[in-house]
Amino acid sequence: MTLSRLAELSGDPTASFVLIARDGRDTVELLSGEVVDVELLADIPLTIDGTPREIFSMVPYRQVRERGFVAQDDGAPLRCIVVDEHLEMPTSDVLANLSRTPVALQNEGFDIPDSKYAAIVEKVIAEEIGQGEGANFVIRRDFTADIDTDDRAAALTWFRALLAHERGAYWTFAVFTPGHIAVGASPEAHVVARDGIVTMNPISGTFRHPTGGATKETLIDFLASTKETEELFMVVDEELKMMSAVCSDGGRITGPHLKEMSRLTHTEYMLRGRSTLDPRDILRETMFAPTVTGSPMQNACAVIRRHEKKPRGYYSGVAALFTPNAHGGHDLDAPILIRTVYLEDGTLRVPVGATLVRHSSPLGEVSETHGKAAGVLGAIGAIERDSTPNARADADAPAEERALADDPDVAELLASRNSRLADFWLNPQGEDFTGPFAGRSAVVVDAEDRFTTMLAHQLRHLGLEVTIAPWSEVTDDDLDSADIVVAGPGPGDPRDASDKRIARMRKIVARRLDAEAPLLAVCLSHQILSDRLGIPLMPLDAPHQGLQKLVPIFGEEASIGFYNTFTARVTSGTTQQGAAEVSADSETGDVYALRGAHFASVQGHLESILSRDGIHTLERLVGHAFA
Repeated sequence: MTLSRLAELSGDPTASFVLIARDGRDTVELLSGEVVDVELLADIPLTIDGTPREIFSMVPYRQVRERGFVAQDDGAPLRCIVVDEHLEMPTSDVLANLSRTPVALQNEGFDIPDSKYAAIVEKVIAEEIGQGEGANFVIRRDFTADIDTDDRAAALTWFRALLAHERGAYWTFAVFTPGHIAVGASPEAHVVARDGIVTMNPISGTFRHPTGGATKETLIDFLASTKETEELFMVVDEELKMMSAVCSDGGRITGPHLKEMSRLTHTEYMLRGRSTLDPRDILRETMFAPTVTGSPMQNACAVIRRHEKKPRGYYSGVAALFTPNAHGGHDLDAPILIRTVYLEDGTLRVPVGATLVRHSSPLGEVSETHGKAAGVLGAIGAIERDSTPNARADADAPAEERALADDPDVAELLASRNSRLADFWLNPQGEDFTGPFAGRSAVVVDAEDRFTTMLAHQLRHLGLEVTIAPWSEVTDDDLDSADIVVAGPGPGDPRDASDKRIARMRKIVARRLDAEAPLLAVCLSHQILSDRLGIPLMPLDAPHQGLQKLVPIFGEEASIGFYNTFTARVTSGTTQQGAAEVSADSETGDVYALRGAHFASVQGHLESILSRDGIHTLERLVGHAFA
C-alpha cells in the first residue's frame, strides 16, 4: 500500500511530498500534503483551526534577513507542506522498487570558471579577512548540468542511489513540490529541539578518503592538522554564540567525534542546552550554520552579498520538520541543506562552497569545490563512484561500518583536542547565577559580533543582571543606568572614524571614561580604548583569527583565544600609558590588556572556548572596573 502510494504521488506532477531516511533507521518516511508558502518563520502554521499540525518546511537562505542581515533576494519561497499523511516503508522495499538506471548529464560545468573563482578567493582573503572583517567566510559556486529525463523520475533515481551508497548522512531526503525538487544527503543536524533540550552539531574539517578507503594512518594525519583543528574550534565558537542566545544554560560541549561517511570523514562536536522558546524562534536565532556562511555571522552575510554573483536559493538554509509532541508544543528537526542537488525544468544545480581562512590557498579552494561537487555527483551516480572498502556489495545490503573512531590511537588524538578548551563550556554549568557581582547590572553593547551572547552568559554566572543592546539602538540613558558597561567586540578597522559603528563605539567608550563609570572593553572596543589613551593602532602582520595564546594579564599568565586583525602596540617594556596600566607582549609590544580607574580592557575573547582561563580573567577585570 505504501509503495503504491509513493508511485501515485510521484506520477502526479502537482503532488507535494517528501521522502526522508534518518540516520540509524531502516525505514523511509513518506510525508505528503498541501503546500503553503509563508513570508516569515513566525508564519509557519504549527496550529490550524486549533489543532497542532506536522509541518515540513524548506527554509531558504534569504530568510536570514529576519535577523537583520543582508542577503540577495531571489524570491525562493519559505515553503511548507502541511502533512496530511505520514507513512513509513522498509528501506529494502524502496531500494527494490526505485530505478537504478543512471541519469546522463549534458552541458555540465561550473557557473564560475576556476580562474574567476580563484580571484574571488584571493580578494576575500586580502580585502575581508586581511582587513579584520571576520575569521572565515564561505563563498560558493554552482555546478550545473542538463538532463533529458523527467525531473521527478531523475530525483527518485538519485534518492535511491544515495540510499544505497551513502552512509553516515543525518538525513537522506527528496523533496517534491511544484517547481522545486531537492535531493540530498545532509551530514549535519543544524538544530534539533526535543522536550526542551536544544542540540546543535557543528561539523568542520573534511577528510577525503584516498583510493581504497580511509585507514588509521591517513586519518591520523588528517586529525593532526592544525588548520583543520582550528577551523572546527572557530565553528564551535560561532554556534555557541547561537546556543547562548536561545538556551538558559548557554550550552555544553561534548565530543569531539568522527562523522564517517562513504567517501568523507568529518570532525564534529555536539552542543546541548535547555530552552523554553518556540521552535520557530529557536530556528530564527540560529540562522544559519557558520560552516556554510562564516564568522562573525552578520559580517559573513555582508561578505557573501558582496562577493557571490547569484542568490543562494536554499543552499545553506535548512529543511525543518516540526512535529507535535506530548506536551502540546512541537519538536524540531532541522538539517542543513548541503550536499544537495536542486532540479528545475531539466537543469541540475549543485551548490558547493569553500571555507576561506587566513591561510587559504586560492587554488586549494578551487580544488575543494571540485572535490565537493564530485562527491555529490558520485553519490547520486551521475559520475563514476570511487570504490571503497565500505561500499555495499550489492548496492542494497547495509554496508559494514569501519569504526575507525574506536581505534585507541584515533580516540586519544581526538580527545586530546579538549585539553585546549575552556572547562566552562565542557562542564555542566547549571543556572545558579549567585556570583561575586550579584545585585549589579551590566549592559553589553553588541558591535555586530554575537560573541556578546557568550560574554553575557558568563557575566550572568558572575552574578550580574545582563542586557545585550545593539550599538545602533543603545541609548545614553541605557548606558548611564548600568552599573557596568561592557563595550563588545566587532569586525572592522578601529581607526576608521567614518564608519558609523566605530564612531558610536568611540562615543560609548568616551562617555564611560568621562563619567568615571565602570567599563570593560573587549577586542574591537579594547582597541578603541587604546586609541583614546594615545596608544597607536596597526594591523597585525598575520591576522589572529581563532588563535590561542598564553599571554601576561597583570601578573598572571592566561590562556586566551584571539580573533583580531588589528592591535594596539606600545614600545617593548612599556607598563604604563598615562593613567592606564599596560599588559603587553615583551617582544612585540602588542597590548593584551589595560586597566585604570574604573576601567579595564582585553584584546582576546575571554568567552571563547579557546580561553581556558577566560572566566577567571573576566572576573578579575570586572572586579577591577568596579573597584
